[in-house]
Amino acid sequence: MQGVRVQEAAFDMGVELNRFASHVAGAGAIVSFSGVTRDVASGDLEAMVIEHYPGMTERALTRIHDEAMGRFSLVDAMIVHRFGRLPPGEVIMMVATAAPHRADAFAGAEFLMDFLKSRAPFWKQEITADGREWVAAKSDDEDALKRW
Repeated sequence: MQGVRVQEAAFDMGVELNRFASHVAGAGAIVSFSGVTRDVASGDLEAMVIEHYPGMTERALTRIHDEAMGRFSLVDAMIVHRFGRLPPGEVIMMVATAAPHRADAFAGAEFLMDFLKSRAPFWKQEITADGREWVAAKSDDEDALKRW
């Protein structure tokens, strides 16, 4: 089982997906999603700083990983999430799911993503030339959780 990793270091999405795929027997579908730091609001984002509490974060992500495994009959699932200072264009996180059928693989990945956006214990600050600002929760992300 691939499980959960929280790390500061950058990672290669292709390497991660290939490693994940090489360890899933009995899967007919593999789905992955990667999140990238983007500068949407102002166009002047210098970096995003992601903070977390070691131990607490891994436990929370492991709980949702394990829930997804059972709820969607996944063969395996993986969550990789970074912390620290990330400039625009950097990969922040990646999820991958494997299941006998594509519907469960897609649903499992969406479930993990919705949790990561709204409930994972990460705190994000945007850094611009004007200073720092905490990223607030979005109602759309909260609404997405209601379907689960």
